[in-house]
Amino acid sequence: PVQTTKTSVHGAINMLGLAKRTGARILQASTSEVYGDPEVHPQREDYVGHVNPIGPRSCYDEGKRCAETLFFDYRRQHNMPIKVARIFNTFGPRMHVNDGRVVSNFINQALAGVDITIYGDGTQTRSFCYVDDLVRGLLALMDSPEGFTGPVNLGNTGEMTIREMAELIIGMTKSSSRLVFKPLPEDDPMQRQPDISLAKQELNWEPVISLEEGLQNTIEYFMQKQAA
Repeated sequence: PVQTTKTSVHGAINMLGLAKRTGARILQASTSEVYGDPEVHPQREDYVGHVNPIGPRSCYDEGKRCAETLFFDYRRQHNMPIKVARIFNTFGPRMHVNDGRVVSNFINQALAGVDITIYGDGTQTRSFCYVDDLVRGLLALMDSPEGFTGPVNLGNTGEMTIREMAELIIGMTKSSSRLVFKPLPEDDPMQRQPDISLAKQELNWEPVISLEEGLQNTIEYFMQKQAA
């Protein structure tokens, strides 16, 4: 876990130094995790977050928060053309089979017909954005005027519970999998939904691909991987 923080921070410093030397525009792919377990819902970019700095998840949360700090320090000190995107839960084809994300886990388990593991009671919420929509948002951010640095939320506002996602995937795969419940990890966020008003205003961007269409594409990809 310590390496996660070091990688985020050292990687940011190295890339910022390179961008400074070459005069390049640079993007920080930040995360909704900077909001922690939010006390504000949905989350806006001006919300400073609710993160436990010494919890088991903090290495990732604080690493990303620190990277954002470095980006804005370089902006203030060197007037660098930075862009910061706060990415919410993203899914789609070419996800790694064992990446541990909720969508890939659920699809793998459903296709195998084994129990689908839900941590907690499944009432915690997430907002899932299809990868093609995210890429459009990132490109729009990089093409935006230099004065618009972000941070800007990029994600889908369609909030749903983890249990609803599991049941949807079971239905779409026609799986015989059952739901099993395990204890919720410490500091796991109970709610996650982006306010994308800023992205709509400044980037003319919002997701257009439905959850069902995105999931169907993703399920087909995982089926092809299993058949290969």
